Amino acid sequence: MEGLEHWQLAAIGALFVWGGFVRSGLGFGGAVLTLPFLLMIYNAPLVFLPIIAVHLLFFSFITVVLSQRRAGAGGPGGGRDTVNWRFLRYALLLMIIPKIIGVAGVITLPATIVSGFIFVVVAVYACSYILDRPFKSNNKWLDAFFMVLGGYVSGTSLIAAPLVVPVAASRVESFQLRDTLFVLWFVLVALKLGAFMYTGVDLQWRQQLWLLPCATLGHFMGLRFHEYTLQADTKVFFRVLGVGLLLVSLAGLARLL
Repeated sequence: MEGLEHWQLAAIGALFVWGGFVRSGLGFGGAVLTLPFLLMIYNAPLVFLPIIAVHLLFFSFITVVLSQRRAGAGGPGGGRDTVNWRFLRYALLLMIIPKIIGVAGVITLPATIVSGFIFVVVAVYACSYILDRPFKSNNKWLDAFFMVLGGYVSGTSLIAAPLVVPVAASRVESFQLRDTLFVLWFVLVALKLGAFMYTGVDLQWRQQLWLLPCATLGHFMGLRFHEYTLQADTKVFFRVLGVGLLLVSLAGLARLL
């Protein structure tokens, strides 16, 4: 990022604050709601993707560990586990192989078709949550298809949330949703980061140092927001979830167009 103007660096820092807020507040969307705007400032995906990946690993690990400790001490969740390990096993069994295929580039599907399909599906789910009429497939094969496709897409990029979140939201309690997604993202992103390292992609450690405090500020703001959504009515939680998904889908469709 050498040679960028001061306003560009300030805008990048502000976007990492935003990304940290979204990631800890919702448990998803930190990449897809930030990356399109980052690329408008500096069109270099391989500069930003490793930074986002490292931040996700760092903050997801810390957040889940602290949540587990608080739950064990009788904090939020009434002493119950904040991670739904049963759903996590289900998700990883379906997603790991497609993830590896996506990372290795064994099968290449047209990116615009795959992305367009994903974001349209997400928009339908999002509107159903916003209107308080949550759509549930009630079809294990359709859910499995979404998870498999999500695994493949997460292998080619860092954007699996649009397909995974609707399935997770219908199977996981609201107080477990964020931390369950964080553990899932941790595993999937670790594989992607390993691929970056294997192929010699620069992990941008110098840029990590000054952007980490920006993401940390957003992270703490997001934690406050997440606590508010859990204490609010369940309908409020799902409406917030729906708005987040709709923003994700609109940002994705806008980028395709």
